[in-house]
Amino acid sequence: GDICERDFIKQLFETEKIDIVLHFAAQTHVDLSFWHALEFTYVNVYGTNVLVAAAHEANVEKFVYVSTDEVYGGSTDEEFDESSPKRPTNPYASSKAAAECFVQSYWERYQFPVVITRSSNVYGPHQYPEKVIPKFISLLQQNRKCCIHGSGLQRRNFLYAADVVEAFLTVLREGKPGEIYNIGTNFEMSIAQLAKELIHLIKKTSSESEMEHWMDYVKDRPTNDLRYPMNSEKMHNLGWRPKVPWKEGIKKTIEWYKENFHNWKNSEKALEPFPVTEPFAQLSGP
Repeated sequence: GDICERDFIKQLFETEKIDIVLHFAAQTHVDLSFWHALEFTYVNVYGTNVLVAAAHEANVEKFVYVSTDEVYGGSTDEEFDESSPKRPTNPYASSKAAAECFVQSYWERYQFPVVITRSSNVYGPHQYPEKVIPKFISLLQQNRKCCIHGSGLQRRNFLYAADVVEAFLTVLREGKPGEIYNIGTNFEMSIAQLAKELIHLIKKTSSESEMEHWMDYVKDRPTNDLRYPMNSEKMHNLGWRPKVPWKEGIKKTIEWYKENFHNWKNSEKALEPFPVTEPFAQLSGP
């Protein structure tokens, strides 16, 4: 079913006796959001409104809304905590920030037990290859170059999927209604450095010139935040910290894509660099 289908969602809550909701469903790819802003708004904002309204009507025990560190906007030095203002800089992040407001309003108005999480970039096996880590792995495994936006100096925090699962289980058990929790990691690297790391592991080379051979710098997206540094002390106080080291997590991820890349529908299309036509083109109609 579709979270935007109000009647279906209402029927789901009436027939399935749901007591807890973890709301992950969203359009999430930042690159595509510049070209499909209305679709992102419809799914992420309207869909969330449909879901939280139905969950409230069904008196569920806890509603966890899965948001993103991108609602804070970029920062070069300031570390964001849960009280930092939202300053989204792309349509995806804007839609997630707007959806947060709808969810939070159900706590303010009805004391409906909602919890909001904001996490760093997640990676690991099973991730659709439009995301940067599986995309670079899959390109290199096909003897193709990593396509890097702009300078490649943008830095991202990467959190292994199993650690994120533990974080959500912690929020389900310990998270307090009405609260927001940053799910972050201190592990951070630039996109250019990420490409070099993967080239080293997959192509078995440490030569700088050979690494450059496998890197293709393409036009940057319209905005590309430099960093999303988050303070996750609040989650640490609930007893959660990330455990899987980068070397272990990335090794497992590379191994998985060797065998499973083609199991994805339209997997080849996901490896294209993001489009370079004018953004928001779908808004200009007759």
